[in-house]
Amino acid sequence: MVYTKEQLREICFPLGGIGAGCIGLAGNGRLKDFEIFDRPDKGSMNGYTHIAVRAVKGGECVARVLNSDLQDSRMGQYGQSYGYGPDSRTMAGFPHFENAVFRGEFPYAFVSFENGGFPGEAGLKAFSPFIPLDDHDSSLPAALFAVRIVNTESEPVRYAVAFSCKNPCAGDTVNALAELGDSRTNEMFASGAAFYCEADKSSPDYAEMALVTDDPSARVQRYWYKGGWKDSIATFWNEFSSGGPLRDREEGDPHATVMREFVLAPGEVKTVRFALCWYHPNCVNYWNPLKDAEGRDVTWKNWYATQFDSALSVADYVMWNWADLDERTKAFHDALFSSSLDDAAKDAAASSLCVLRSATVKRLEDGSFYGFEGCNEKSGSCEGTCQHVWNYAYALPFLFPKLERSIRDLEFRYSTDENGRMEFRLKLPLGREYTPFRACVDGQMGAVIKTWREWKISGDTEWLRGVFPQVKKALEYAFHPENPDRWDRDMDGVLEGRQHHTLDMELFGPSSWLEGFYLAALKAGGLMARELGENESASRYEELYEKGRRWTNENLFNGRYFCQKIDLEDERIPRLFDAMNYWNSETGEIKYQIGEGSSIDQMCAQWHADILGLGRLFDKDKTDAALRSMMTYNFMPSARFFANPWRLFCLNGEAGTLICAYPPGARKPKIPVPYCEETMHGFEYQFAGLLLAEGFYDDAMKVVRAVRDRYDGRWRNPYNEMECGSNYARSMAAWALIPISGGFTFDLSRGEIGFDPVTPGDFSCIWSLGTGWGTYEKTEDRSSVLISEGTLKLKKLSLPYLKKPKKLLLDGKETPFAFENGSLLFAETEIRQSAVAVTEAF
Repeated sequence: MVYTKEQLREICFPLGGIGAGCIGLAGNGRLKDFEIFDRPDKGSMNGYTHIAVRAVKGGECVARVLNSDLQDSRMGQYGQSYGYGPDSRTMAGFPHFENAVFRGEFPYAFVSFENGGFPGEAGLKAFSPFIPLDDHDSSLPAALFAVRIVNTESEPVRYAVAFSCKNPCAGDTVNALAELGDSRTNEMFASGAAFYCEADKSSPDYAEMALVTDDPSARVQRYWYKGGWKDSIATFWNEFSSGGPLRDREEGDPHATVMREFVLAPGEVKTVRFALCWYHPNCVNYWNPLKDAEGRDVTWKNWYATQFDSALSVADYVMWNWADLDERTKAFHDALFSSSLDDAAKDAAASSLCVLRSATVKRLEDGSFYGFEGCNEKSGSCEGTCQHVWNYAYALPFLFPKLERSIRDLEFRYSTDENGRMEFRLKLPLGREYTPFRACVDGQMGAVIKTWREWKISGDTEWLRGVFPQVKKALEYAFHPENPDRWDRDMDGVLEGRQHHTLDMELFGPSSWLEGFYLAALKAGGLMARELGENESASRYEELYEKGRRWTNENLFNGRYFCQKIDLEDERIPRLFDAMNYWNSETGEIKYQIGEGSSIDQMCAQWHADILGLGRLFDKDKTDAALRSMMTYNFMPSARFFANPWRLFCLNGEAGTLICAYPPGARKPKIPVPYCEETMHGFEYQFAGLLLAEGFYDDAMKVVRAVRDRYDGRWRNPYNEMECGSNYARSMAAWALIPISGGFTFDLSRGEIGFDPVTPGDFSCIWSLGTGWGTYEKTEDRSSVLISEGTLKLKKLSLPYLKKPKKLLLDGKETPFAFENGSLLFAETEIRQSAVAVTEAF
């Protein structure tokens, strides 16, 4: 998580709120990728936006851009400036520091600058608030910067920190002085520059930005000098590097500068705060436009535009609440990074959260969550909170469960037809007509499994009761007579029809991968139906589950691993479904099947079941044997001599885990399942999580390290794991490593949580559920569940490793309890601080 020199090359750390857009902090300290207008904009620069520092000592001024050496190509960028050298807007042509050390610990980025010939030390802390369960303060369109200056000289030095920003708005623009004050006392507490455009406020093109600092007397240059060629940036640098004041202008070039100046005694330290806030209130579906009767784009509000009326109101909020936002964000950071997980696992879990800050995600006008799969350079990649991709993303349901539940609400309301077919991509604006494409097995069954998860995390049985009619439809679509793909038409608990899935084609015939999803959905469906008193439905699901589970374990395990059962040479199979595009007439085979291959997802459903308390889908002995085989056949210590015609996420001597491997003796179809030679990170984290849950700790960490070693900053961005584009949602499977490591169990509908770490000895980790979040700590003589924010209403605490607890403290008060089968049972109590079990040394 610490990068320097050539490791800074690919780093871009996103700053912004959930669904609010983001700005990237590059490894060398510059700002890039201004993705603040409701869409991706990779590679973008906002003019000469930058931070600079200067020091005046003994009449001499030393000025430096707060960047280190540019690590990009010195030939320039293809498609932009190749053959002209690096873009001058990078500020690489101005005096700057030689090196930087970048420490990225989401939600924070810390950059220290070295060897700049600067009389003092300069460092930068950048963050946006990120606080579990607080989806308001975690969704702010704001990036916060704290520049720290230390006087290392033997005499006083006059320093200045200047933040320059170009008005990013389109069309005619206005820059203005911004002053923020306490309405109760009329005292100013912040000042800066406000950027506006002259478009109509209801237009999709309307935007604002504000740049403020926590000093009402800061010097503000509203406009740079406007001339030809490089007149504006040259004039600014001449003014700033002279050590004198900046000339304010009432018009000119649309850049503005906010500067703080101060004197530090030897050894004295000063931190200067800046907030860069944006406001793009009106959204449209730019990738698949919908027009109204008058030919205008149908629009809706960005969620943050329902909470704030301008960029300045956002700035006012973050500056006034800075200390609280920073403190609560730091509490999350500290809880995460003080955990006992392997460093690679912590890095993976934390860095994958950057997806939630990226242009991959949106919040709709009512606050509901919406996501692409990832980002293209200038547009979202694959719309619709795609069910079978977001199946893997475990960060949102634990950290912001209300937002995850909103996905369930939207898909059951807008994407489920009368027969139970679910459209696996939600269309915007909400309420657009269904598309005729088939349902997706893993996505649709995943929706059922995730409903179980959301209920257990929230404890909200009334919510479950409200959505369950649609859940039943979705589950029963497997054997509905109007399902043209005939998933389980004969109701034997086994999927045999045409099954669309996350690898973008269809399997024919049963596979442990998709059958596992069906089994998990049947198990979850039966349990939910029992809870709601729908016993007839529960009995049906339970019977199908038992039949399907028995058949799967008896028929889909080949002695080494689980596979797919299909006769690749049976032309009647694709013909039955009018799918002759799957028939390879040259080889006489059905295309795009797993067959005898070892799929990375062959037991993906067991991963879900282990996390969510659904029990064993696959026999334990077969599971263990399959995991050992997958480490032998799917895990690839080096890609150097491996043939991969697909996307290249693993190269040369890098290690990774293959989507589907064909061991010696296994028949590989001439055209196998798509992407089978790739190493996709979300799948790899799922595999690592299953290894971890099933007792293969060393192998799990080997798989995780293989991914994070590839993202070392030199060739790939550690804060942007790819798949179908940047900032890919599936990588948030990494978050599940945390609850798995802690052996975390939960059921707030029954007032129960528990922990049973997978490693012996002292242990700590973060936990988060629908009503509160905090940390769990295990030492030799006590086990503590500490609550950082919120509450827990509990009556059962499961700690299976305890032998004989002596006492139980709830919020510091000794509480009577019974101890049965590793669980402490007590009267239901709303806990606000901690639950501590004290025991003999074990």
